[in-house]
Amino acid sequence: MTTTFSSKPSSSIFGTHRRLTLAAACAALALGLAAPAAQAQASYPAKPVKFLVNFPAGGPIDILGRALADALQKDLKQPFVVDNRPGAGGNIGADAVAKSATDGYTVLLGIDSTFTVNPHLYASMPFAAKDLKPLMIFSSSGLSFTTAASVKAKTLPDFIAQAKAEPATFSSAGNGSPGHIAAEIFASATGAKIVHVPYKGNAPAVMAMLGNEVQAGIVATPGVLPQIQGGKLRALAVTGRQRAPLLPEVPTVGELGLKDLEFEVLYLAMVPAATPEPVMQTLRQALHKALALPELKARLASLDMVPLAETDAAAATRLATAQARYGRIVKATGMKVD
Repeated sequence: MTTTFSSKPSSSIFGTHRRLTLAAACAALALGLAAPAAQAQASYPAKPVKFLVNFPAGGPIDILGRALADALQKDLKQPFVVDNRPGAGGNIGADAVAKSATDGYTVLLGIDSTFTVNPHLYASMPFAAKDLKPLMIFSSSGLSFTTAASVKAKTLPDFIAQAKAEPATFSSAGNGSPGHIAAEIFASATGAKIVHVPYKGNAPAVMAMLGNEVQAGIVATPGVLPQIQGGKLRALAVTGRQRAPLLPEVPTVGELGLKDLEFEVLYLAMVPAATPEPVMQTLRQALHKALALPELKARLASLDMVPLAETDAAAATRLATAQARYGRIVKATGMKVD
């Protein structure tokens, strides 16, 4: 008897059984992979969540972060703790989050310059862009071009003339901060001479002006508003496209013919890139709810912030656009960090 082996698939009940078994195994595998993600969303958060702020306490992102932490703690029934890790233009705190566990229990709260400016300024970054992804851009705000009350110039054109004759000292919230960029552009666009003095955050930059350590600074408006209102500092212009709600009498740089000085600071949350999407969705939903609260809206207004609440593609696009713009500015001005 001759036995012939065929390469054609068998149509026997055993072949069908094997196909059914394989299909069942694939389905079981898919369910097995999906189960941890679903479980993560259902149980998250099961312990305290850390909001790591990569700038010093007292600045706008710190104030906003603490307000958000209170709101999320009430909503999600777990503590949300703010931990300040300033330094290197926000790189130190961002790096700590990039290297943290990808479980949603460490969230970075910061500003866009860490991701849009620093890659152009630093010879090497401690983390890669792919290590973090945006959870949400909460809001944006302009900056105030402010001088010490002892400075003779009462307008920005007067200050420009003064700085052309003699170098003016500028404080900012740090190397690579939006204020640093604005100061360098100010010098490049006007021919003014400046000496940049970086501080570790908005609050110490303001204190430097109050103490007459420097003549001027380009800083977040809420941090200088009380001093401006009290006559201890003087606002010559704001960098937003529109006049600042907190300083409606102060002209914009665009109104004064310095449109290239327009800036907006983006306040955002980032998480490690491998954070599960279900966990991110839980956080997004809680943040959206928090930002809709009347008390959070009032807090944003008091910080001179325009609410955005942008996520996913919109947030990524806004950051990419800002990074491209800052890259051109850094290259054109030859900015460097010490």
